[in-house]
Amino acid sequence: MTRDTLEHNQIPIYFCAVVLAAALGLLAPFSAHNLSTLITPAIAVLMYAMFLQIPFLDLRQSLSNKRFLSALLLANFILVPLLVWALTQSLMGRSALLVGALLVLLTPCIDYVVVFTHIGKGDSRLMLAATPVLLLLQLALLPVYLSVMLGAQSEGVVAAGPFVEAFLLLIVIPMILAVVTTSMARRSSLVSVWNDAWAWLPVPAMALVLFVVIGSQVTSVVRDINLLLPVIPVYIGFLLLAPLMGALASRLFALPAVTARAVTFSASTRNSLVVLPLALALPEDVRGLAATAVILQTLVELVGELFYVRLIPKWIWPAGR
Repeated sequence: MTRDTLEHNQIPIYFCAVVLAAALGLLAPFSAHNLSTLITPAIAVLMYAMFLQIPFLDLRQSLSNKRFLSALLLANFILVPLLVWALTQSLMGRSALLVGALLVLLTPCIDYVVVFTHIGKGDSRLMLAATPVLLLLQLALLPVYLSVMLGAQSEGVVAAGPFVEAFLLLIVIPMILAVVTTSMARRSSLVSVWNDAWAWLPVPAMALVLFVVIGSQVTSVVRDINLLLPVIPVYIGFLLLAPLMGALASRLFALPAVTARAVTFSASTRNSLVVLPLALALPEDVRGLAATAVILQTLVELVGELFYVRLIPKWIWPAGR
């Protein structure tokens, strides 16, 4: 088993984790519910392992391909938010579903999108290089989007204290630790060995997070399925229309096919496991349903990616073909 083998097989690994977790949650709900205590530490480990793989210290490389970066930012931070705003109008008056959908749909993926891009014949190296920019911008813009799209509801739904605490504990601190560790690895062979060992962990850590989250929450999804029904058309609409946002941005900047596919995958793939801690930090009256809505989007998206990796390479052909 090599790291490349592990990474290239991560999609079936994630599906196995989801299926096993769902089976455990449905067949042994009491035992599975106890997995909820592992969600925070599992996500913290995932964040650190994932951030170690992101080239924060090579931001100049991220900015070198200006056409690609411009299309990527246009798609993810202008076109997709407009699409999300339009799709979520049907959720007005359903605060928990609305905030859950906004959290997950407004944040572009920074982890397994690289793998999906590679499988879908897109430029995965450019996608990886752009992840620091995507992460930093979404963290800066998410509060702005929530304030605008939730309007007056934002004050009662998004409590600053727990939200900031989860943001610092599970995103900012692991990110800073990862940047410091990566910087030290350039001067210390011991730290470099540490980094190399952690490079094996993003896929197992992601599978573990999926297992503990789905296992502990699947009974809530089943129990609340009637309450979740209004958000399902939103997720399906996003699944169908988000690739068009990526393709439009790519067309406006005349990107070649392999680069356009990367933008299209990025516009279509969301950051559900990163924003889950933020959903779990919401006030108690909306927390459960909002977190379940985030998890539901993960399940819908994983199925959708199976179609994306087959259809997007056929849809976005090289010029002249």
